[in-house]
Amino acid sequence: MRSLILSLLTVVSLQAADAPKTALMAGAATSNITPELGGEVVGGFAPFPCTHIHDELHARCLVLDDGKSKLALVVCDLLGLHRSVSLKAREYIEAETGIPAANVLISGTHTHSAVNALGGPVRGYFSDQELTDYQKFVARRIADGVRRAVNLLRPAEIAFGTVDVPEHVHIRRWFLKEGEMPPNPFGKIDKVKMNPGAGNPALVEPAGEPDPKVSFIALREIGGRMISIYSAYSLHYVGGVGSGHISADYYGYYCEALKRLQTGDADDPPFVAMMANGTSGDANNINFRHPQPRKQPYEQMRYVAEDVASKVNGALAKVTWENSAPLAARYRELDVKWRAIPDDLIAWAKETEAQAPRIKGGKADLPLAYAGRVQRLAQASPETKFPAQVLRIGDVCIGSSPCETFAETGVEFRKRSPFTKSFMVELAHGYYGYMPTPRHFELGGYETWPGTNNTESQASVKLMKALLEMAAEVQTQPQP
Repeated sequence: MRSLILSLLTVVSLQAADAPKTALMAGAATSNITPELGGEVVGGFAPFPCTHIHDELHARCLVLDDGKSKLALVVCDLLGLHRSVSLKAREYIEAETGIPAANVLISGTHTHSAVNALGGPVRGYFSDQELTDYQKFVARRIADGVRRAVNLLRPAEIAFGTVDVPEHVHIRRWFLKEGEMPPNPFGKIDKVKMNPGAGNPALVEPAGEPDPKVSFIALREIGGRMISIYSAYSLHYVGGVGSGHISADYYGYYCEALKRLQTGDADDPPFVAMMANGTSGDANNINFRHPQPRKQPYEQMRYVAEDVASKVNGALAKVTWENSAPLAARYRELDVKWRAIPDDLIAWAKETEAQAPRIKGGKADLPLAYAGRVQRLAQASPETKFPAQVLRIGDVCIGSSPCETFAETGVEFRKRSPFTKSFMVELAHGYYGYMPTPRHFELGGYETWPGTNNTESQASVKLMKALLEMAAEVQTQPQP
């Protein structure tokens, strides 16, 4: 009998040794965050009410579990979200799932066809705020989506891949011929112009380089069907929607296109594609050298989405799958200052308000719009509580920014990170305006104007330092 028991134990031990590792678990789900009709569409200087839902908005959620730690990644079809929305959503998530708030990454896509999740009717510069009804709804739905993803956790394999898609991203800040630069709203002449007009004969050269790389993390059941793909591309947005329409822009179209390309795309639980915004603060979809014919509404975003999805799907054939990935996260709120407003600019703002016409015909008078922004920025809250985060997923590192971040910052992080597989996601845990690098402040342009840029000129430097420090911390953290 003793010999029989020993033999059985030996067989069981050998079977266990031969069994594949299932250390990693993954689950993904979506939550609908489509607003009611009548909410104000943001993305321009003069918000207007939405009158039609062209395609639904979602919070797309992915949860990973390595047996010791859990991470959640959420991408919302929003222009951006206030820090307080992220705080409330992560408060719910930690209380209801046990996933620490510091382990949850929440970002907005930057669709310009969504309603306001940034705050009240007039944009202020405050780190904390009371949530509007829509913000409360979004926070609740984010948490619900993460809970559903937790419910769907199952053994998974993971892979990382990249593919360059340069044809859709173009720098939008340009040097112009001498004497061709128009004055900015403050009556001064910048060295570069944002969106100078496709085919403009005054074009000289772009003021930077776009980032053409799509980075993605893929999850699938062990040897089986896909669970989710979390991707990031540094494309600002595409646009070209119907009047008064709500739309997830190319980000939503990409997710649907990538889902259609998966075998068994109607399976239950469904595959969840996710497209986060990389670092696109100075890039968009307009080829200024070679203007394209005007497209019908949604035509261009569908074209871009389907092309990017096809290329990402093709890159899946080249990835290497692993069945384990140590997870870790770091989160800090940095001492980044609000932009200082000098007395002469305040005087200009007051004089402009006294003399300028009010908003007419739904279009904002730019000097008047910036006069209000400048004065509100001068009364900003004492602290920014500027959020920065890194996630480690196996040998991949994701860094985050709460700003519309320039492409060169994302490229710098990828090059300097201690992880060779690294990328950045912008508009995470807050919306702090544009974040030019110091050299771009010297050039001026829309993205550097006070009220478009809301933080100090060294913000990108401070953020990079913190991201690299946190990346080094998670790299040396003991593996499970």
